[in-house]
Amino acid sequence: MIIVDTALRQRAAEGRPIRVGLCGIGFMGKGIVNQILNYVPGMTLAAIINRTPEHAASCLTELGTTSFEEVGSAAALNDCVARGHIAITGDPRIACESGCLDVLVEATGAIEYGAVVSMLAIEHGIPLILMNAEIDSTVGPLLKKKADEKGSIVTGCDGDQPAVQLNLCRFVQSIGLTPRVCGNIKGLQDHYRNPTTQEGFARQWGQSPSMVTSFADGTKISFEQAIVANATGMKVAQRGMTGWEYKGHVDDLVKRYDLDQLRELGGVVDYVVGAQPSPGVYVFAECHDKHQAHYLNYGKLGEGPLYSFYVPYHLTIFEVPISIARVALFKDDIISATHGPMVDVVATAKIDLKAGDVLDGLGEYKTYGVCENSAVVHNDRLLPMGIAEGCTLKRDIARDAVITYDDVELPKNSLAVKLRLEQDQVFFG
Repeated sequence: MIIVDTALRQRAAEGRPIRVGLCGIGFMGKGIVNQILNYVPGMTLAAIINRTPEHAASCLTELGTTSFEEVGSAAALNDCVARGHIAITGDPRIACESGCLDVLVEATGAIEYGAVVSMLAIEHGIPLILMNAEIDSTVGPLLKKKADEKGSIVTGCDGDQPAVQLNLCRFVQSIGLTPRVCGNIKGLQDHYRNPTTQEGFARQWGQSPSMVTSFADGTKISFEQAIVANATGMKVAQRGMTGWEYKGHVDDLVKRYDLDQLRELGGVVDYVVGAQPSPGVYVFAECHDKHQAHYLNYGKLGEGPLYSFYVPYHLTIFEVPISIARVALFKDDIISATHGPMVDVVATAKIDLKAGDVLDGLGEYKTYGVCENSAVVHNDRLLPMGIAEGCTLKRDIARDAVITYDDVELPKNSLAVKLRLEQDQVFFG
């Protein structure tokens, strides 16, 4: 962070701010805009891409700026930005073809739309920051491969739990330890929550009931931990992760893991419900000689063999500009699927389902997602949660049963489905 803020001040002094495009101005997008407009030197919001441009305009007005206009072409977008205004468009192609963006942030959380935006960014060589765990978990390994081939970047971002875990992993590795567990601390987990049960909480925070439900029913944390696994080479110890409920401090959990199993698996991703500090993340790491162990004990980290490191918070939108600067100024990959597909999220029946049912979206009424190791997902033909929406069931599925490709007819003309099938072919043949 010290390097990043210094570099941003230098860009501000030189009058060469990083030009940012933001796709999606929902709950998270609005917060990102506020940060860039008001609190980050050396960075400017060049364009907002939103399926409803009028919503983008109303958000900008609420945030206190009138220097924006809607554009209908790449040339018009460039002209708008050159005059110091924020361009608004409903068409991501216009923004990607303009050539004026240093970084594009995808913050919609929508899988099909996220797939379209991701491919456009890669096609035009624009570094892409995904604040979209759903598309990242579903086809992140393929997107990374395609971006690498173009000499570009597709990465997650600071502020979300996956990147906070990876930042902590990088720190732990930098002091000579080996991460063995990457974990996420949750306050609630109930697979059977739905938009009706979560409506009040969603209204309180200005979020959509389906998004809030995906947090509560375990789908979101499954997507997030799959991203961490794909970035670290870790796996899950069992389907759905261990997911202990524990009300004490996360430090206490170091004694619950079998170190030999962790080594065999190459480490695991996991979560705990109810532990402190919430809503943070943790990494349990192993040291490698008696001298390290002695100094870790001296530093009050205990006697091992696992040592607990944690961050007691994740700051969502506040840290996104840090990622933008890391990518634009240092080409630093915050978190991406460097190990290919290690863990996937598979669609599981939330209720008893009937043949002919069409599966609804994430955080809705019919399915929830759980983690499974990618080799198992491939071998057993399990249906990825990220492409479940719009699938038509060929047979009845009992509650809590994992759905397979053989159980469904996939939706036609879906880019996300096309990319997922391509990813399976590329990595598993």
